[in-house]
Amino acid sequence: MATIKDIAQKADVSITTVSRILNHDDSLSVSDDTKLRVLVAAKELEYVTLQQRKQRRKPGKRLTFAIVEWYDYPALIEDPYYLYLMTTVEKQLARENINTVKFISMDGNFVPSVDTPIDAIIAIGRFNLAQIEKIAEFSPYIVFLDSCPDATRFDSLLINTELGTKLALQHLYDLNHRLIAYIGGKVIGDTGGQGRDMRKTAYIEFMEDKGIFDEALIYEGERLSYNEGYALASSLLASDPRPTALFCANDTTATGALTRLHHKKIRVPQDISVVGFNDQSSVRFLDPPLTTVHVPMQFIAQNAVDILKNRVSGLYSLPRKLYIPTSLTLRESTREL
Repeated sequence: MATIKDIAQKADVSITTVSRILNHDDSLSVSDDTKLRVLVAAKELEYVTLQQRKQRRKPGKRLTFAIVEWYDYPALIEDPYYLYLMTTVEKQLARENINTVKFISMDGNFVPSVDTPIDAIIAIGRFNLAQIEKIAEFSPYIVFLDSCPDATRFDSLLINTELGTKLALQHLYDLNHRLIAYIGGKVIGDTGGQGRDMRKTAYIEFMEDKGIFDEALIYEGERLSYNEGYALASSLLASDPRPTALFCANDTTATGALTRLHHKKIRVPQDISVVGFNDQSSVRFLDPPLTTVHVPMQFIAQNAVDILKNRVSGLYSLPRKLYIPTSLTLRESTREL
């Protein structure tokens, strides 16, 4: 059985750092790369927490929920959002004394890692129709996080990205910014048009409503990643006139953009304001701390588990589609013109 020491050795960090990351210590100031190495190492070593081991020894019938993760590891390294969401879901299941089974990918299909009856499934990300049908063979009770492939069959929880985007843009507008650039990328996925990024759509709507839309202010890369944020910020700095504010489609992209701005001696927020999206725990430690749209991951995890418990018990007979509200977390990366 893997130990914290094993994870520390594999991730090349201290035992204390591993413990604080696995216990979701938001006060810990480490990079996303370090967190990612620890979480991936724990996953690869199939680490089981003390709380989970104690729960496995408890007698009586317990529910068994499966988690199926859509992303691949190259995408995960570029943007750890889904990994953070998955670990939050795992923690919620452990808190509610629910057995957890992981799905693994085999020849493009997802199957349980162990042969055991599954009561319900939490599907994280965007799956194609063939994958969905294969997953549904193991349980009809599935809640999708971040996609809604079929609202007539499955439950889903979607982030209200339109609300979050417009909150961020209104904040910048109220600070007298009019040249507000959008930095984003292609959304990966193949589920019922889910590849459309509502953040970009909401950005265009807001800017048009205010009479300040300029297509030249849209900068898009191949993915939402640190490297794309860095590269797109380089392109943006060459424009004339230069934008006074950036709205980035996620925190990872914003972090890349901030790094490029620092390298070019562009001061944030004195010379340009920056807003991100997701509110990853690490962005409070950036220089400057990032103003960003907050996505309530714990709220998502709790609602996902509650919905499935009620579906399994028969309390809910119809699928639910919930939009999770977002809010704006103000820090130090924006200022008034």
